[in-house]
Amino acid sequence: MQNIAVFCGSSEGYNELYRETAFDLGAMLASRGIGIVYGGAKVGLMGAVAEAALQQGGRVTGVIPRFLEHKEIVHDGLTKLISVDTMHERKLQMNRLCDGVIALPGGWGTMEELFEMLTWGQLGLHRKPIGLLNINGFYDALLALCSNMVQEGFLDECVNTSLLASPSADELLDMMERYTPPPVPKWLTERTT
Repeated sequence: MQNIAVFCGSSEGYNELYRETAFDLGAMLASRGIGIVYGGAKVGLMGAVAEAALQQGGRVTGVIPRFLEHKEIVHDGLTKLISVDTMHERKLQMNRLCDGVIALPGGWGTMEELFEMLTWGQLGLHRKPIGLLNINGFYDALLALCSNMVQEGFLDECVNTSLLASPSADELLDMMERYTPPPVPKWLTERTT
């Protein structure tokens, strides 16, 4: 993988472990020669991932909507900063630039980005690995909800298993490198996508 999109909070959370792990992930991606594509902010877990990668000489591309540039949260030391008009354009651009996705802890914005990428994968619009860095069990409840979606008939098991998760960044990256996407559901064809 050349570039990984990182979705995470613009806050740091209450547990210092979140920031430390985000910082470690940024450094690890840089040391593996993997570029980071993220939301372009200098604050929260987003800022920690970017700062660590930059300190290690890594490539960091920020994609930020113009209305957020004026809130003084934009990171001004990035390898590249791309300004877009809307949040939707931000996700489209991040998808175009990445070969995989890692979600760290975050709030509604992180969940929205994660679920849009999962949905696009389910529909066959991309075949990229998507992983949860499950720091401190943050995503345990989400993983349980996904299992319930399968049990209740709202999600195919093969699609559910495409969401990778680990508390270890090393293990998660290895899982992503070995990832084989599930087949596109039969009711979708090239003509309908």
